[in-house]
Amino acid sequence: MASGKLFRAIIMGAPGSGKGTVSGRIVKAFSLKHISSGDLLRANIEKRTELGLIADKYIREGKLVPDIYITKCILSELEQIRSHSWLLDGFPRTREQADDLWNEERIDSVINLDVPFEVIIERIQSRWVHLPSGRVYNVGFNDPKTPGRDDVTGEPLSQRPDDTPVAVRKRLEVYDACTRPINEYFDKKGVLVTFKGSTTDEIWPHVRKYLEAKIQ
Repeated sequence: MASGKLFRAIIMGAPGSGKGTVSGRIVKAFSLKHISSGDLLRANIEKRTELGLIADKYIREGKLVPDIYITKCILSELEQIRSHSWLLDGFPRTREQADDLWNEERIDSVINLDVPFEVIIERIQSRWVHLPSGRVYNVGFNDPKTPGRDDVTGEPLSQRPDDTPVAVRKRLEVYDACTRPINEYFDKKGVLVTFKGSTTDEIWPHVRKYLEAKIQ
């Protein structure tokens, strides 16, 4: 980053693809600001902001927060870090969101993690979650320091009841159907780059090499 060039990227990946781990490594290695739509929503809900109250209502009803609210939230956050390089995680989730973002911000790269569904299904079966924060651990892959306990708070971890193989496959199919148009959109813009592999350690060196060439 010594040249002062700003770099703006989006990371895409199915639930269980290791996106969180790769995001953390990117942020640490290249000093990017990490903007997570999920973290932003949780923070707004916790603070009971206007957006938080609206989002909480939709989430409690099992619905997606409408584009207009989440897009406004993300763009407002990006406006505040205009002088920084950043990595956007969890947004956009629809073609409309992608279009709104593209019209407002210069996107340099969309990093897409392509992990086989069978690998993800096996991984999620060993997944444990700290529900209040959303932190995720995987036994044998990203273990908590103390079995069954969150690294930060020490509180108990739990498994989601919908992490069965059938439920996971359904979620992955829904994710694929929803994100394919977004990936196609960014591919046509010339900024999509896909990294294939079964593990984070397999994918990460390629992501790092790519970013080292892009960020100078």
